[in-house]
Amino acid sequence: MKGFFQKAKAEIEGILDSNKLTSPAAQQHTNQQQTPGQPKGMALDDPSTIQEPSAVDILRYRYHHGTNLGSIYVLEKWLSPSRFPENAAGSSELEAVKSWVDKIGIEETKRKFQDHWANAVSDADIKWLLEEAKCTTIRLPIGYFDLDPSLIKDTPFEPYAAVYANAWSSIWTLVSRLRAHSIGTIIDLHALPGGANSQEHSGTNFGTTQLWTHEPNRALGVRCCQFVAQEVAKGLEVAGIQLVNEAEWNSERMYEWYDECISTISAIDSSIPVIISDAWNLSKAVDYSLKKNAVRPSKPTNPVIIDTHYYWAFSDEDKRKSPQTIIAEVNTKLTELDGKEGSVLDRGAVQIIVGEYSCVLTEDSWAAAGDISKEDLVKQFGQAQSKRYQERTGGAFFWTWKMDWFPGGEWGFAEQTNNGAIAPHAIQNIPYGNIPSILEIAHHRRDERMYYAVNQHVTYWDHLSPNMGGEHWRFESGWKVGYHDALIFFEGRGRQAVVGGNRIGNLEVWVLKRVRESGFRGDFVWEFEQGLRRGIHDFYSVVGL
Repeated sequence: MKGFFQKAKAEIEGILDSNKLTSPAAQQHTNQQQTPGQPKGMALDDPSTIQEPSAVDILRYRYHHGTNLGSIYVLEKWLSPSRFPENAAGSSELEAVKSWVDKIGIEETKRKFQDHWANAVSDADIKWLLEEAKCTTIRLPIGYFDLDPSLIKDTPFEPYAAVYANAWSSIWTLVSRLRAHSIGTIIDLHALPGGANSQEHSGTNFGTTQLWTHEPNRALGVRCCQFVAQEVAKGLEVAGIQLVNEAEWNSERMYEWYDECISTISAIDSSIPVIISDAWNLSKAVDYSLKKNAVRPSKPTNPVIIDTHYYWAFSDEDKRKSPQTIIAEVNTKLTELDGKEGSVLDRGAVQIIVGEYSCVLTEDSWAAAGDISKEDLVKQFGQAQSKRYQERTGGAFFWTWKMDWFPGGEWGFAEQTNNGAIAPHAIQNIPYGNIPSILEIAHHRRDERMYYAVNQHVTYWDHLSPNMGGEHWRFESGWKVGYHDALIFFEGRGRQAVVGGNRIGNLEVWVLKRVRESGFRGDFVWEFEQGLRRGIHDFYSVVGL
């Protein structure tokens, strides 16, 4: 058995050679199709397309510790009342632009909005995000009116097209500035034509939801997704595209619309992570994503990630709870994932991010706090959320960062970061100067951990199912890929402006990506998947994380 693994190891050595466009394993596999004595099962395989994790891979698949930008490209009066004239009739983006145009005209309004966008995030802000908040990713709420001017024709924003003529170039500039400092961006189509919900953050105060039932709005929404995907294909490096924000519960034909958007984006670039709203029904979204994230789709398709939101400040039920009860409740969330992770081959992949959360509770809840100070309870609440989301999700984004009343109290990313209520993953707190020595340890212990893992795997399965006829060499192949992937994420891509100290946080969709790229076929691809997961686990074990 030892000789068998040494032979298999030699045959797939160099599975990740970054100096080649495809892995040596792929080339070896091609040659071995006609070579007697090759590891069994390889004749069914396709060539591997596995390459080293790129800078963009790290931006997309690491754990996202981040924040929403705030009321910049989709205005909300409660966050930024200064962006509204005194006589504004409503509290939405449409009411703001309409009121300003009525008051000062199109050109002055355009100048006012452009100044607001240009000055929303300073260089000092970005430095704070990276160095103090350890922020990896921004969720950037935008509206369909911020995209190409052609997309607001025959909508309520058409009379104000000139105001938004340069909005997208402003967004591109902001995303690029953040990217240059190792911060990724999720483009969140927060406000869609007709509104995915009836709230002001859909861009209007109409109080209706007209995206799902109005065919022209549905079609325009797909075109908005198409536009963003085309911009990404032109070189805008983003962490993902979110199709919609907070879709209403049981929205009509919502999943059909998701299918259409995903198909449209996939035709442009199937590598972009696509984020969907769970529409306040996480279980249903989990079932949908498992089907969409199949290992072998009929054609290339984007990885699908679910966005869910957690607040404890709005329902009557939550108002009756004490802060201590709510803090304990945090750890009960995300159980919809139980039994759904760990084998993309069997079930497909499911990945969740928490797109919005805060440290806000109602006055009724605070009144039930007893003798413990509000300050201490806010900190406990934030820390409980940070811990839970790091355990069960691919990332979490605080609501929110920018508002007139900065730093924002329990709504403020800056305030809750500075007071220690929310915290990045432990891996992000490792000083950059310590990373080289940790990597040296990981390199030194690699073979030892690999041999132990492989021998453990072989011994277990040969004892449990001696007649299984497995292809255990696939486990070693997966282990190598997983260990190296975790190492590269941790090392970062300094020359491509991605700092080190990253963890593969979106693990399920990363495993899906690697299994698809492996080219492996047959009944024992599961050994590759389990080896991949074990290699990732072993790297973090070696470095103490």
